[in-house]
Order: sequence, then structure tokens, then C-alpha cells
Amino acid sequence: MKRIVLAGVLAFFGLFSIQTSFAQVQVGIRGGANWGFASKPDFLGSMMPDFHPTAGPTGAIFLDIPLSDRVSFRPELAYVQKGVAIKEGFDLNLGGFNLPLGATIAYQSQQLEVPLLFKFNLSDGPVQPYIIAGPAVSYALDGRVRTRASGLFTTQPYDIDVNYGGMLNRWDVSAVGGLGLAFDAGAGKFFIEGRYTNGFTRQIQVPVVNVNVRNRGVAFSVGYSFPIGY
Repeated sequence: MKRIVLAGVLAFFGLFSIQTSFAQVQVGIRGGANWGFASKPDFLGSMMPDFHPTAGPTGAIFLDIPLSDRVSFRPELAYVQKGVAIKEGFDLNLGGFNLPLGATIAYQSQQLEVPLLFKFNLSDGPVQPYIIAGPAVSYALDGRVRTRASGLFTTQPYDIDVNYGGMLNRWDVSAVGGLGLAFDAGAGKFFIEGRYTNGFTRQIQVPVVNVNVRNRGVAFSVGYSFPIGY
């Protein structure tokens, strides 16, 4: 798996160095937010609270390499925060006054991701809707478990670093699909984009037991791309 990510990174920068002489090739940057969540194992049923999304930043640099009039190849080198949150709460009755008490436990991982996407432009003109789709490989640089209690006030978060290896998996292979809208802006294009990521790699490895926890995510980004050759 490590070889796949290394090959993706080398291919990204190799394409950057080779393609700079072609006028239609574009380089771009995007940034936004990712709402990470995870699949819940069926066998846990009602034994565990529901999983909730946890928000975090995402950003990338990328190339847009035309393959035809409407199709281009879009390799990215991205940062994304993935994770999931568990929320529990109850009401404490104080002489007829109900005081809501609760706690949130969130797992958050900082990941380097290499999406290898194909972009399909749906129309020409100054405004261009498009579709993106393709695989992605990511590696968790680090992670934490953040806890926070709430009542009359919310406490400061308390973080515990995650030690990967053993049960926790650093690697993730996923599929990415999304929609975007690009606008001509000067020499380049301004765009807004939404995407969904569906992970295929089990994030918890337990012998014998199939713990089907896989990353999911919904991200929204804005960005700008411009040609790198003439």
C-alpha cells in the first residue's frame, strides 16, 4: 500500500514537471471543509450510540490535464481531516428544572490523500458544470481522540493522541465522486465543488471479529485554477 501512495505522489510531481509546456494544462488550489463520519458495524446494533459527523479542514493542490474536449485527468495532493463523533446526553432533574448534561467523543485523523480523479465537463461557455470521479489513497499522519463535556457551559476539549499500528489502520483506499461549477475568471477559473468519499478499508483491525468501520466524508471546497503554459 505504501508503494501505491509513493507512486501516486511521484506521478503527481512527474506530471507537473512534464506538462508545464502545454497551454491547456492547469494547476489549481482548493480549500474548504470536510464532514467525516464512519459506517457503524451491524452487530453493535443498539449497544453503541449513533455515529455523528465531525467537521474539519481540507485542501489540495492539483493538476487538470485535458484528455479530450470534455474530459480531463485531475491528480491531487490533498490534506483532509477524517473522523467520527459519538454524542451522549441526559437530563438531570433539579427540583423540577431539567439540566441537560452531555459529552462528545470525537476521533479525528489528519491525513495525506492522493485522489486520482477524472473530470467530465458537462457544457462549454463561461459557466461549466462538471462531474469528478475516481479512486483515492490516504495515509494518517497523526490522530487524536477529543472529548468535551456540556451542561450549563461547555468545557475545554481534552485531547489524547492516537497510536497507530495494531488495531488502528493508517491506510485508506476510497472512491470519490462529486459535482462542481466552474466560472471563467481572468486567465483561469474559479470553482465551487462538493464531493463524497466512500472508504473501503476497515479502520479497526481485530482478529476473528469483522469490525466494519470504514471512513465516509462529505466535503465542500472553493478554489482557483490557471494555465501553466502558453
